[in-house]
Amino acid sequence: MVLKDDNSEKSVKLFLSIGLEEKTARNTVNNPKVTSNLTAVIYEAGVTDGCDRTTGNLLYSVATTYPANALVHRPVLLKYIVSSKIKTPAQLDAALLFFANTGSEDFKQNEFEEACGVGIEVSPEDIEKAVKDIFEENKKKILEQRYRTNVGILFGQVRKSLPWADPKIVKKVIDEKMYELLGERTAADNEKPTKNKEKKEKPAKVEEKKAAVEATPEPSEEELNPYSIFPQPEQNFMVHTEVFFSDGSVLRCSNTKEVLDKHLKVTGGKVYTRFPPEPNGYLHIGHAKAMFVDFGLAKERGGCCYLRYDDTNPEAEKKEYIDHIEEIVKWMGWEPFKITYTSDYFQELYDLAVELIRRGHAYVDHQTAEEIKEYREKKMNSPWRDRPIEESLKLFDEMRRGMIEEGKATLRMKQDMQSDNFNMYDLIAYRIKFTPHPHAGDKWCIYPSYDYAHCTVDSLENITHSLCTLEFETRRASYYWLLHSLGLYKPYVWEYSRLNVTNTVMSKRKLNFIVTNKYVDGWDDPRLLTLAGLRRRGVTSTAINAFVRGIGITRSDGSMIHVSRLEHHIREELNKTAPRTMVVLNPLKVVITNLESDKVIELEAKRWPDAQNDDSTAFYKVPFSRVVYIEQSDFRMEDSKNYYGLAPGKSVLLRYGFPIKCTNAVFGDDNETVREIHAEYDLEKKTKPKGVLHWVAESSPGKEPIKVEVRLFEKLFNSENPAELNDDWLTDLNPNSKVVVSDAYAVSILKDAAVGDRFQFERLGYFAVDKDSVPGKLVFNRTVTLRDSYGKAGK
Repeated sequence: MVLKDDNSEKSVKLFLSIGLEEKTARNTVNNPKVTSNLTAVIYEAGVTDGCDRTTGNLLYSVATTYPANALVHRPVLLKYIVSSKIKTPAQLDAALLFFANTGSEDFKQNEFEEACGVGIEVSPEDIEKAVKDIFEENKKKILEQRYRTNVGILFGQVRKSLPWADPKIVKKVIDEKMYELLGERTAADNEKPTKNKEKKEKPAKVEEKKAAVEATPEPSEEELNPYSIFPQPEQNFMVHTEVFFSDGSVLRCSNTKEVLDKHLKVTGGKVYTRFPPEPNGYLHIGHAKAMFVDFGLAKERGGCCYLRYDDTNPEAEKKEYIDHIEEIVKWMGWEPFKITYTSDYFQELYDLAVELIRRGHAYVDHQTAEEIKEYREKKMNSPWRDRPIEESLKLFDEMRRGMIEEGKATLRMKQDMQSDNFNMYDLIAYRIKFTPHPHAGDKWCIYPSYDYAHCTVDSLENITHSLCTLEFETRRASYYWLLHSLGLYKPYVWEYSRLNVTNTVMSKRKLNFIVTNKYVDGWDDPRLLTLAGLRRRGVTSTAINAFVRGIGITRSDGSMIHVSRLEHHIREELNKTAPRTMVVLNPLKVVITNLESDKVIELEAKRWPDAQNDDSTAFYKVPFSRVVYIEQSDFRMEDSKNYYGLAPGKSVLLRYGFPIKCTNAVFGDDNETVREIHAEYDLEKKTKPKGVLHWVAESSPGKEPIKVEVRLFEKLFNSENPAELNDDWLTDLNPNSKVVVSDAYAVSILKDAAVGDRFQFERLGYFAVDKDSVPGKLVFNRTVTLRDSYGKAGK
């Protein structure tokens, strides 16, 4: 308890040194998370000896409001604050918004400085002039309302014209101007206004509700920085794993000072991680989390992350997968420090295996796979376990030289067959395979196992943090046993929960099955949650990374993340970046009978919902002619109260165009199907219909709009967790997961769209141009619908 009090007083003293009020400092100390964040910020800023109050207040704001997705850039912001290049709350707010939008991506310094007003000096004279102009504009209203004038509105107008002005000076000048114009307050000025019951109180309630919604819980330290849970490399001398043996002995895994010092000398004390996929398939969204953990930790700590191909199985690996992995890692925004292969270390691994035999920790075994399984189940030693070391050395050399048939011998580690951990049952270190290797060629006919190679290469590459998913937790004992047995440096091992998303399968075996058996259209089928499939569907890497960051790096296993949570982040991204346009999926012809047949009116449509009228690039041209097309679903013969589409005698507004009123419906030969509609348009726009429809028109008389193919994707599996169905998982495939609309109509601006371009089709969703597009026939994939169910059904 005394220690806690001492630490609290030290923190109070530190916080007072940056100019915080004593009350604020003591309240901060009562919140461990804010205390930790503020302490980290003070040390990062290099102001442990104190600073002025203005700087201290800005640092406090950084500690409590800095965006969690951009912690890698926090040191940059702190340098700007300490050097007084960012010195006002307005500049800081702009910087926080800039980094919230940038996330962990690189940014251009000039863009950052422009966004934050760095170098812009606003003089008292500038403020005086701005206040004077605004008072002139509002003089009549101010004289009427006197001191009941909402000064906040005036303040906001000044800040809009001078965003980087010192708010204290702005407030002072406004107060002086009020006094100059109105003089002393009168008794009437001080009277409370009589309550007006008309419509004045409702906005206040709205604001109160808004404030209640915005009062979110304070983020935890892990939410602010998900990598804060990991120790520094120099701390890797502590015992963090114990391996218990059946004879009662315990291996306490740690590095000696000599081994750690040697490691730190090689790495310079930097964090070294690795992303080690096996090149036997395409990466899926679960690998996005692994990349976020491995590359993200290295980037956050200013370290290095290897992209290492775990290519120990020559039969399953292909160059296609190797090329894909390298390309998709870069697409996800990560830059490997170095690209390596486990096969690069085959000679070192072999030499270490020989040393393991010499030390009495490995032996050549002749049991078949079935016999090994049986002996493990019975916790029985192999009959060859205690063969002489020299004999195992001779046999292992013969295995290497191809003198023993495939399946007739393996090298096994001599671990603990009576352990409670089945991953200590004398795991196989080497097996014989007369198969050329995609990377190493035909030099080797024996190949190391994952359990032998993975930890050994981690040590050889001086990995500081070996991070993997929880299913590997039971392998930690074997990992450390082997490194201890060889006297090698031991990385810090930590496991996190794997990413499971609803309505799909993540098993590479199952993914490979549905791809090779053509249940889907390749590894990049947009219905799959492979990263290639998501990209083809139109999902951005930033949306995927935001989704992964939102989940966090936890050890809570067994949780299933609802796919709506991913879709939420996709919409968040595309809502900001995808221009709006119009496409009609199932066209119904509408003839505007009161428009001349040869007349075409050119209208302006918005690419962005908040487009400014003076920004010509925010608009595009759409023709309005005698023949337009609407969705078949937007017309009914019988109107109803809650229906906002078109019906006989009813009007709707064509988006960006005119109101039209249905005057007649023309039926097909079956007297049931509506073939076309006749309508009249309201040129003066006197009618104000509630319904607004998207539409596409003929660009000239008799000329069809451009035709496009649109692919509508739904969930690939009907069940949230098809893996629970065991052998029946294929029966859960959704037969309606892909619907192709071959003859949709699109506005002409889309004719120049390129593969990968993303759009919002108004009222329909977000779409991306597919690689199957050919000249004259574009193909669009629906990325996600407009409706967001996350927060309602999502978890």
